[in-house]
Amino acid sequence: MKDTKQNSKIDALSDESRVWIYQAKDEISPDVAEKLQYDVDIFSQKWVSHNIDLHAAGEVRNNRFIILAVDETQTQTSGCSIDSSVRFIKEIEQKYKLDFFDRMTFAFEKDGKIQAVASDKFAEMYAAGEIDDNTVVFDNLVKTKAELDKAHRKKLGKSMYKRFV
Repeated sequence: MKDTKQNSKIDALSDESRVWIYQAKDEISPDVAEKLQYDVDIFSQKWVSHNIDLHAAGEVRNNRFIILAVDETQTQTSGCSIDSSVRFIKEIEQKYKLDFFDRMTFAFEKDGKIQAVASDKFAEMYAAGEIDDNTVVFDNLVKTKAELDKAHRKKLGKSMYKRFV
């Protein structure tokens, strides 16, 4: 399964751009994803660091992830600008009744769909043979756009999640 991004605004940023990935605990419905994308676009356009506009973009991907990116070759982010993005995501959580901060829920592909389960259930699925080292998982800790493009999706056996199974 390929990412369902189309004409991503993030694609226009340099490969060195810094990224932050927020994974929803539950799948985002298409109608909410559309509204969320609007909110993400507005935030990205207004995102600043020390009153200087950031060269930023964001997207809702696969009805599961919010990805924010900043081309720091243009303008560096600051602690305050990063804090404002976290506040934005928390506001989105409240507005749409979603959870983007459960770091112990792992997303993976199974039967052509992206699923997410708690880490203990993930380990149980591995032990039962429902998933294996070839299962595609999503590494939300990638740091740059280049890594996002090449390593957000990877096989479980080559991911940090391997240590949890």
